[in-house]
Order: sequence, then C-alpha cells, then structure tokens
Amino acid sequence: MPYATLPEAFLAQWATPQWADRPALTDARGAVTLSYGLLADEAAAMAGRLRQAGVAPRQRVAIAMERSLSGVVALLGTMAAGACPCPLEPRLTREEILGRLATAGIATVLADRAEADALRGLPGVRLLETHALPAAAPYWNRDIAPEDPALLLFTSGSTGRPKGVLQSHRGVLNNALGVIPATGLAPGEKLLHVMPLYHTNGVNNQIFSPLLAGAQVVLAGRFRAQEMPALMDLHRPSLITGVPTMYSRMLDQAFSPASLAALRFARCGSAPITRELHERIEAFLGCPLIVSYGLSEATCTSTMNPPDRRRVGSIGRALPRQRVFLRHPDGSEIAEPGVDGEICIEGDSLMLGYLGTVGDGVLEPAPATLRTGDLGRVDEEGYFYITGRLKDVIIRGGENLSPTLIEQAISACQDVRGCCVVGRAHPDLGEVPVAFVVPAAPARADKSAIQAAVAGRLSRIYQPEDIIFVDALPENSVGKIDRKALAGRLAQG
Repeated sequence: MPYATLPEAFLAQWATPQWADRPALTDARGAVTLSYGLLADEAAAMAGRLRQAGVAPRQRVAIAMERSLSGVVALLGTMAAGACPCPLEPRLTREEILGRLATAGIATVLADRAEADALRGLPGVRLLETHALPAAAPYWNRDIAPEDPALLLFTSGSTGRPKGVLQSHRGVLNNALGVIPATGLAPGEKLLHVMPLYHTNGVNNQIFSPLLAGAQVVLAGRFRAQEMPALMDLHRPSLITGVPTMYSRMLDQAFSPASLAALRFARCGSAPITRELHERIEAFLGCPLIVSYGLSEATCTSTMNPPDRRRVGSIGRALPRQRVFLRHPDGSEIAEPGVDGEICIEGDSLMLGYLGTVGDGVLEPAPATLRTGDLGRVDEEGYFYITGRLKDVIIRGGENLSPTLIEQAISACQDVRGCCVVGRAHPDLGEVPVAFVVPAAPARADKSAIQAAVAGRLSRIYQPEDIIFVDALPENSVGKIDRKALAGRLAQG
C-alpha cells in the first residue's frame, strides 16, 4: 500500500468514485448508514471544528461519548485533525476518570450530551461538547508522520494503576495491513460490531481494518446474548468477532439458520478458550472459529489462525510484518519446536510506549522487543500455543483486571488487615476475581462493606465473585504473599 498512515489512506480512498457510495457504517437498527463518501465528509467536518477549537496536532484528546456512529466519527475526526484520541470506558467513576487523564497527561475531553454532565467541573480539564463546537471549514491534516501518536488506550496489566498504551500511526497501519489479508477482508463483507470501542480489538480490528478494506461495519450495542438472534437475523453479517464468554452465552439462544448462513467465519481472542467450547461454537455457528492473539502493546493482533487452516487449541501463526518468537529465561531465543518459552514480539506494530509508569504524562519508550509475559510453544509449521502466563492479571470475559487495583480498594476498609486477590476458573467468564481477606477481628468480617468499598472506587467488573475470610495469608520464603498457594486452594475447591 502506497500510504504511510491510516488517515492518509482514508483521505485518498473514501471519496473516490469507486468507494464513495459503498456502505461504511450502519447503526444497530439498520436505520442509518453512512457511505464512505459521507463518512469522509463527517470526519473532515469534525476535524475542522476540533482544529478551530484549538486542538493541536499530536495532542492527546479523551473521548467520552455514547456508543454510536457519532462516536466513531469523533474518533476518526480526531485522527484526521492529527490529534491522538483516547476513548474512555463508559461508567467510570470520577476518581477513575481523573486518574486516567492525569496518567496520560490529557487536559481536553470531547464529550456528547449524554456524557458531558458527568465531566463538568473536573479540575484542570477542558471540556469540548460535540454539539457546541465552533463552526469551521472541513479539514484533514496532511502532515501526519508514521511515528506520530495515533491512539491511546488503557490497560491495567498486572501492576495495579492503569497504564496508557500509546500506539503510533505506523503501528495501527501495520496491524491493519496484517489483518486484512489474513482474514480476507474486502468490499462486500459485513462485520457485526458488539465489542467495546475502548478496547484495541474493538478499534483496530473492527473499525480501522474493515474501513481500510472497504467493508461495512454494523455498530450494534454492547454485547447482550439475548439480542444477538435479532441482530444476526436483521443484518446477516459475514463476520463477527468476540471473546469466548460471548460465544458461550450465544449457545443458549435460538438462532434461525438463515441468520447464520452468511457467516464466513467468527473470530475469537482476548482470553483463553477450551477445546470443548471451541468445537461446540463451531458446530453451533456452522463456520470456523478463528482464534488469534495479541496485546495492546503490539497494537492488536500478532498471531492468527488462517481461516481455511485453523487448528483448534492454537493461537495461529505470526502475521506478516511482525516477528513473533519464544525465548528462554536467560534471554536466548528458542529455535526448536515444542519447547516452552516466553512469547516475544518485534516489529512496526509495537507501541510507542507506556504513559503513567515513570510519571504522569511522561512517555516510557517501548523496548525493541516486547516481552508479553505469556508462555507458549510453537510447532513445526509455525502454529503457536499458549501454555501459561507469567503475569497475575485476571482475564474476566476478555477484560484484563489488575488484582492490585482490587486489593487497594479492599485495603482501604478500616476493618481489613490484609488481602490478596487471585483468579478462579469460571465456566462462562473464563476467570473471576476472588478475594482472600484477613479481617481486623473475626466479628468485623463484613462482606457487604468490602463490596461497597470496591464499588465506590472501581467499575462493576472488578467486583470480587467471592470473598473468603482467613486468619492469615500464606507467605513464600522471602515473606511475600504466596498467590500461587491461594490459587491452588481455589482450584482444589
């Protein structure tokens, strides 16, 4: 592709006669469809208004908007202006919002009417409301460089405080150029979008990639299993993407054969999936389930099963334009198949770096090699398999939860002496957090108080599935809490 960035490619392609009338974005009801030509006009109009409001190139701008076509236009328009959008999760507490803005060094938030009220009065924050932006001529920045920041997303990882992952224009384009040929994305494809718009998969793989390929994106609401039969029947998509939990819940719903007939394949990632569930989903949908693997730190997808040669249990083969390999604990690369090692990634898809690890708003540049913290092995034909995790992160329904964040919330309770949060296997969600708590006194073991403390500081998904009161927490030989011992106790029931 002769383009250096996604905005350059979008500008060159969308308004051409071959593209202008193709459907680009459709709402959940099928009542509104933006053609590529209209999408180009809407994004340019948003870029012009943001520029008139003082948004500068490379400036980080948080986006707090309802899940809507307007929200996608705002994301694309911010990029077209040369700025770096940061979509925020819905229903964050004020403390969480302020924490993210401080971590990323963001002082400007773009919000719609539905979200603006919750953001008014935040100290040090300039609020731009979409309906009140100044009038301006359409604009599209033509001086965006590949190394400029393109997208900022938050990931909690396993270290506690959420970190900002700053992705470059080179990275988001590289990801799309790997995903498109690997999946066969092309004009005429229709992708049903039900994943979060603040997640790297929901943006990079389900907005940027199809819009670069000329496909149609149907932006439905956030996934609800009971709504999927009607959505599938109305839109007849050729592609859907989700996490194992999503597909597991769809198995309990009744779909007409016609609603599934157009599916070419379904994509799955973001969390482990069992062989049994994989096979049940394929039988149910009547098409291949394609498992992939990636991290926000490597823009999105680094390995993927070929749709026509998928292997159950594998996360697939390395995408072109990236190098994925395994290494021993001593740092040496593993050359032979069938040997476990840490999965590492190199290439143009790597992030620019983290925000919030060495100081608020300060970029910690990414290393040349990304150590994922995941253990895996590769077979003779280059298919990778996950065999374990070095990280303590809990993956609940595809969402990464930091045990440390939950522990901090629980420890704020005056009746808690100590706590440790670990993951427990769950048949639907994959993993759920469980808290082991040492109360200050047996009589002061109050589950409801702990649940209220977590709810007051964190989003609902962080709420422990269970709270187990113990007299003491196990320690290892150096005096640290032994998480593995607690996880073992859960595994044994």
